[in-house]
Amino acid sequence: MVPLEELPCLCLFRPNRTAMESQRLSADFGIRSYFEMFQKMEDTFKFCVECKKLPESLPDPKSLRRCKRCQNVYYCGSECQRSNWPVHKKVCKKLKLAALDRLMEWLVFTGDIPFPTSAWTQHIQDVQGWPDWFLMQGSLEEKLRPILAGRHMNILWANAGKPKPDDTELAESVKRVTTDFVSRPASIGLALHAFGLDPYAKPITVHVVGASHVETLNARVTDYDELSHLFPAHQGMEVVMVGVDVVDGPIMRPPLAAFGPRGRVYLSSYKGLYHDFWESQVETQQAARPDLVVGFHPGFHSCHDLMESWLPTLLLLRDYNIPTLFTMYSEQEMKNSLKILLELEARVTGCGANPFASLKPEQAYSNPNKPPVYSNAHHIMFYGISVPLDEPEVGEIGEEELGGKI
Repeated sequence: MVPLEELPCLCLFRPNRTAMESQRLSADFGIRSYFEMFQKMEDTFKFCVECKKLPESLPDPKSLRRCKRCQNVYYCGSECQRSNWPVHKKVCKKLKLAALDRLMEWLVFTGDIPFPTSAWTQHIQDVQGWPDWFLMQGSLEEKLRPILAGRHMNILWANAGKPKPDDTELAESVKRVTTDFVSRPASIGLALHAFGLDPYAKPITVHVVGASHVETLNARVTDYDELSHLFPAHQGMEVVMVGVDVVDGPIMRPPLAAFGPRGRVYLSSYKGLYHDFWESQVETQQAARPDLVVGFHPGFHSCHDLMESWLPTLLLLRDYNIPTLFTMYSEQEMKNSLKILLELEARVTGCGANPFASLKPEQAYSNPNKPPVYSNAHHIMFYGISVPLDEPEVGEIGEEELGGKI
């Protein structure tokens, strides 16, 4: 077993998503080796998906057995497995990918993923999705080979407690996890184009509202450099993570009051509510006013209390006419969020499926047999307040600037 001191540690930061943090968290979790780390991650899903029994409630806690096909869900016995099969067979293949990608995500935090990406050779409006993006990456085989044969890959599968897939499966997993990483900056690029914001004409400031550990845990200052590949030689970009759950780290540095160097992306963060950030930083000119605000899976549709906490921010974005992009996991989430925004009289400029949705399946901890979801699968864009059709809209973004309904 490899001792933890040699590498970054992966631990469960929330039930249905894995993440990595420092050696301090390793000690907090009582993890002494990478084998124990991966087992701790697996323990999150160790309960019978049919009867919901946990290992400690069974006569023999070790009697739980994984589905051999997907290596993901557990059963306390053959009877529960037979009873559950009509449900599980519908998602078994996808859950196999989810289990693999959950392990492979560790390679993001070791720095192996994403592989070195290339400058976009097409304008974003001409890129239909990930197949086009991968075509712009040159020889994928050359980029994937060091990852597949790398030290961290060997450590992973020496300690994962599962059979190592073949290189073809591993390569596809690396590609899916890479799309999950690149999905956020690519979605920002999509919104910049849709709102007619030109990074070549002026420096751009983007605020990521509602940022949490998902965006900031172990974040590196280079995490949004894909924007420089998307817009080579741009005038300078700043991406500010704002949220009460922002995690301390390299990006915990003050936002810029003036613009940074051309051709580079400056990543910073602020721990707190967005409307408080606006009052204390933007209105006092300690931070630049945003050209675009983005919320990745804000979730304000999910419950009344969450909606109440988001309301001041939603009204601020609407009343200050700030171009805004929100992403969602599913079409239903998009519809529920769209209903709320329309009730708030926000002027919705576009909504639909996101061509840069992550290809990495996300499994629900509470219901492992639920069909997986995908990050940033759908989106809504809005700008300012709506007005009746018989009233003129002063300064409205034109169709040519929006690039059509995305």
